Order: sequence, then C-alpha cells, then structure tokens
Amino acid sequence: MNNKIKFGIAAAIIVAVIATSVPLVLGSQAAKSDSAQGQAAASQQQQQQESKVLRIGYFPNINHAQAVIGLGNGDFQKALGSNVEVKTQVFNAGPSAIEALFAKQVDITYIGPNPAINGYVKSDGQGLRIVSGAASGGAVFVVRNDSGINSPADFAGKKFASPQLGNTQDVALRKYLLENGYKTKENGGNVEVIPAANADILALFLKKEIDGAWVPEPWGAKLVKEGGGRIFLDERDRWPGGQFVTAHIIVSTDYLKNNPDVVKKVIAANVDETKWINDHPDEALKVYNAELKKLTGKTIPEDEYKAGTSRLTLTYDPVKDSLFQSASDAHDIGFLKENPDLSGIYDLTLLNEVLGEKGLQQIS
Repeated sequence: MNNKIKFGIAAAIIVAVIATSVPLVLGSQAAKSDSAQGQAAASQQQQQQESKVLRIGYFPNINHAQAVIGLGNGDFQKALGSNVEVKTQVFNAGPSAIEALFAKQVDITYIGPNPAINGYVKSDGQGLRIVSGAASGGAVFVVRNDSGINSPADFAGKKFASPQLGNTQDVALRKYLLENGYKTKENGGNVEVIPAANADILALFLKKEIDGAWVPEPWGAKLVKEGGGRIFLDERDRWPGGQFVTAHIIVSTDYLKNNPDVVKKVIAANVDETKWINDHPDEALKVYNAELKKLTGKTIPEDEYKAGTSRLTLTYDPVKDSLFQSASDAHDIGFLKENPDLSGIYDLTLLNEVLGEKGLQQIS
C-alpha cells in the first residue's frame, strides 16, 4: 500500500474518531450542565425552605392561652421545625391585628370573631380565612358595686368601656344596649361607650371614671377582685348552650395558598396545646404566668386565673354558628351596612386533616 493510501486511511480514521467523540463530549458537558442546574434548583428550593418565616399575632389573654404558652415556651417552634423562623406580635384587640394582617406585618393571628368578620367583608371575601377555633366564652360585663346599676333600667347616663371600637366585646356591649332600648351618645342616646386598652380599663374602673366594662378574661376577674366590681352579665348566658366563639385562628389567603404546610403545623400545634392545657390546668397556670410576665412584666393571681378559666373553654372547634350571629349583631348596631355573605370565611380542610391524623372527631 502506497503512502497516499495510508495517509488517506489514517485521516479518515481521525475524522471518524473526532466525529464520534464530539457528541460524547458535548453530551457529557450537557449532562454536567443539567446536573449543575438541577443541583442549583434543589439548593434554591432548600434555601427557600430554610428561609420560611411565620409572623404570628396573638393577645396576652386567657382565651389566647395556646399562643401565650406555646409560642413562649417553644412548643410551636418545635412543631414547625427548624426551617421556619417564627416572629410574634402581641396586640391589645382585634382591629389592630386585622390592620397588621392586611399590612402583611403578620401572616396568622389569634383573634375574635367581629374583627375577622370585618376584615373578611372589607376585603370582599378575599383577604383571610378562619382555619381553626381557639376559645369559647370568657367574656363578662362587670359593673362597679357603687355604680347604682342593678338592672338594665339603670343604664341611662352611664359610661361603659370596651377594649377597642369594633372588637368582639365592643359589639356585644353595643348590641346588649340596643336590645335594652338604649342608644349610645354618638347615635343620639344617653349611654357612653369608650374604647380603652384592657389595662387602662382597670385604671378607669379604680378611678370611678367608668361605671362598667365588657371585657375578656382575665380582665373580668381582675375588675371583680382588684376593682371591687361584680359580674352583671356572663356572656355565656346569652348563647345557646353557653357556647360562643371568642377566639379563633385566621390566616391571610396568600399565606395559606403559598404555605399550607406551615399553616397545618400551626393548627396541629394549637390542637396539641389546647389538649395539654385542658388536661393540665395547674401546670398550665404556671407556664402561662411565666410567659405572661415576659410579655407584660406581670403575672395573674391564681384565683383570678381560675375564676377566668371557669367561664372559658379552650377549643379548636370554631363554633361557627355563633360567628354568623355576631355578624348579624354587627349589622344591627350599624357596624356593617349589610348582613354579609360569610359562606367562604371558613377553610377547615387542614384542621380536619390534623384531627383525622390524631384520631379526633372532625368538624363539619
């Protein structure tokens, strides 16, 4: 074979090798690129999971005891896991919590029924969902012993307080006055209702600057013991079976849509905390007081705590029927222009999943 033929064969072999090698190299590079992209996506997803933040609101009241105890002692953090950073915000009353929810300062909050209703209506049913109950009962109308009030006939010219305009106790007080034939001063009547923080209500009570107040526990017990008042009306007496919602858990619809796993863990933590508190009342008092002192610098005396909790039931049942009645009451006193359609306010899907997994009765 001459040299030209040999050279031609060798060249052909080299070309063939190059032709077959290039796709392999390119394929290898593509595989490496795909692998790198996959690893980057997985890393990004893991980073997103690690950077999840839950901003949760609550009040330092007995009907939010699950949050006071569970957020304070770390039970909720354990339930949520180390990849969720929990940030808390404490409120005096519901309207402030709703404002924070819509301002995206909190994602989830414990709250009373009327602010939840108001927030749902103002957002055209788009802003929030109730995902679990927290408490039933635990609200009382307390009057000063020297106020001269023995019956509703004595309300004329009196001055009462509630925690905040439009909050659950405020609506209950105004509805009760209306049922007994009274209008508030701003509506041309002769009864004055002023909003004040719960601690300020006690101070006003002691100074005799108000005649009574409709408040949540433990403030009712405090007004009786520390303020020398008496319970004029236990709100449970106004409801069928004594059951009415005073606290439940709401979540912004965006957060619920984007973080159902986190919301479910909060609900599960609330269920567990509810059961533990109900099963261990004495120990719960100690833990509640320890956490309350961190929040307010004060504790609640044992007798006040027990008096308050005797009028309260902690429950994950949202007591839905009472919410619809609360909406009707808010309409009757002029806080809502129309009786609202609340058919979409509840989303108990995750709650029922949790209850089913724990072998507990689900809620319709």
